[in-house]
Amino acid sequence: MKTPFVSVIIPTYNEEKYIENALKAIRNQDYNGKYEVIVADGCSKDKTAKIAKKYADKIITVSRKGIAVGRNAGANIARGEIFLFIDADTVASFNLITGIVKCFKNNVVGATCYIFPLSSSATDLITYWLYNQFVKASIKAKNPQIAGICCAYRRSAFEKIGGFNENLKTLEDYDISKRISKLGKIKISDSTFVMTSPRRIQKWGRTGAAARYLKMYLNYLLAGKTVGIDKYRPIR
Repeated sequence: MKTPFVSVIIPTYNEEKYIENALKAIRNQDYNGKYEVIVADGCSKDKTAKIAKKYADKIITVSRKGIAVGRNAGANIARGEIFLFIDADTVASFNLITGIVKCFKNNVVGATCYIFPLSSSATDLITYWLYNQFVKASIKAKNPQIAGICCAYRRSAFEKIGGFNENLKTLEDYDISKRISKLGKIKISDSTFVMTSPRRIQKWGRTGAAARYLKMYLNYLLAGKTVGIDKYRPIR
């Protein structure tokens, strides 16, 4: 069976502490097909771009702010049949690409996997377990809410809906999963996973983070609005 060409797209901004581990994990995949690694860097002021050059096939500089902008910029130069978006502070399991690709059968246009924290804290583990259950339930309810931490979309469907909505500064990931699901099915792989930094939760505090995320989510659901970059500053 022919294996699809996959474009792994990683948006970055001042990620020198995390990007090397993320890229090493992507370079050590067991996938037997072809894939490329694209880093879309938002004019980092640290060593992010320098580190990325050791591992990425392509690095582009994106002058406009916004993670949606970075993801779309990476997709614009990608050659793959499947776009796999991963955050820069996220480490993929060795079989991530293989597991994600297996989801793309029949009428599937999007996929994700289980997400766990780069932390041994029991509270963090429970938090991400609850998130995974939420994602599974949203997919089952045909209202997928998939985080951009790790999400993949079929190129043809991604281009048909115009990619990520660059007017949204947050929850652009939930927005695209909902829009693209109108073109086909969304699946979650149970054979692979990624681990991501819980840095924002740790910075805000678990109670504070829960309150902020809930407020943002309700604003998005009820009013179609999200907070701006000034209220959702990068956490490093």
